[in-house]
Amino acid sequence: MREARQTTRILLASLVGTSVEFYDFYIYATATSLVFGPLFFPAGSASAQLLSSYASFGLAFLARPLGGALFGHFGDRIGRKSTLVASLLLMGISTAAIAFLPTYAMVGWLAPALLCLLRFGQGIGLGGEWSGAALLAVENAPPGWRARYGMMPQLGAPVGFLAANGFFLLLGLGLSPDQFRDWGWRIPFLASALLVGLGLWVRLKLTETAAFAAAIEEEAPPRVPIVEVLRSHFGPVVAATLGVVACFALYYIATAFTLGYGTTQLGYPRQSFLEAQLGAILFMAAGILLAGWLSDRLLDPRRVLIWGCLGTIAAGALLAPLVGSGQISGVFLFLALALLTMGFVYGPLGAWLPGLFPPQVRYTSTSLAFNVGGIIGGGLTPAIAQMLAEHGGLTSVGVYLAGAAVLSLIGLLLAGRFAISGEALARPGL
Repeated sequence: MREARQTTRILLASLVGTSVEFYDFYIYATATSLVFGPLFFPAGSASAQLLSSYASFGLAFLARPLGGALFGHFGDRIGRKSTLVASLLLMGISTAAIAFLPTYAMVGWLAPALLCLLRFGQGIGLGGEWSGAALLAVENAPPGWRARYGMMPQLGAPVGFLAANGFFLLLGLGLSPDQFRDWGWRIPFLASALLVGLGLWVRLKLTETAAFAAAIEEEAPPRVPIVEVLRSHFGPVVAATLGVVACFALYYIATAFTLGYGTTQLGYPRQSFLEAQLGAILFMAAGILLAGWLSDRLLDPRRVLIWGCLGTIAAGALLAPLVGSGQISGVFLFLALALLTMGFVYGPLGAWLPGLFPPQVRYTSTSLAFNVGGIIGGGLTPAIAQMLAEHGGLTSVGVYLAGAAVLSLIGLLLAGRFAISGEALARPGL
């Protein structure tokens, strides 16, 4: 009974913590597409303001490797639990502070400077979050359950997305456009403080993972884990970095880019588009669950990811005809297919990435790969997609998405030689 309670607490901590983190991240992504351009950047064309807003969005991806190195260092040296608490706290404070920022009309260039500073803080916090949550789940997984335990942090993504966009949808229904622009957008950022409190309450009750405790008893952790990673594990880091590119590109094209472009350039109503995204995100949750089951029972995480990359190429081919159809039903169909595929390029990562590295440097290695892959696949993707769409139409955005999938396929094929046994990830004695 006690072990069952501890297992439930571990999985809940992996899910709740990343749900809070992704909520924080997604409310920024949604606000970027809807209001940050005219509020925080100088007047000009709507397209220029949107591009500036997307550039601030990309700052967090540049910060994520720094956060990954910072929190990975302490996660590999002192443990997973304390590091996860610190990463959640940093991102929560950065997000809540955005609610109190002045706009460009109030203080000029100080407004976007403060916005970018807090966005950078968000990125550092998120840089240490995902890897720690994945390791917390996977390093406690019994045999045969590694991918299903490892998918719990990924399920935080659709949960956080539903909370974030659902909040914006309710505000849009209850407030006038002027009220939403003037002050309503601040409420989701302020509410983050309550969610962070919940996440901290859950994580403070955890104990250290058994795999990490056993590893430091056998061998002292390296004094500077990132140096050891780059010296002894550079090959798997490169393969892993390429392997995660597709999931970031697919997600941010299907959410941030399509929302901004669809509502500002194609004329879709904002409320209808948000409703379509909320419905489609359920397909992402279904894809994560299915991919986790397939990874444990029929295939393995790497093969499921390969199939997901092939699906991403197909999503790229469908983007232009469906999103550009002028019908919200076509948009929903694209989003549903893209986010279902997202489950296959994202869900197995929690089991696949840790399986490439030994426990003494696992936090640093997975953080580095995941976050550098995020820069390549997601950091500037909304802005690049916006520019491609303006000059070459949505077809060029689809080609860009397919190219990201090809990069990940290359990484997955290279990674086959680096995987360690599943037993090395499991709890001792199981």
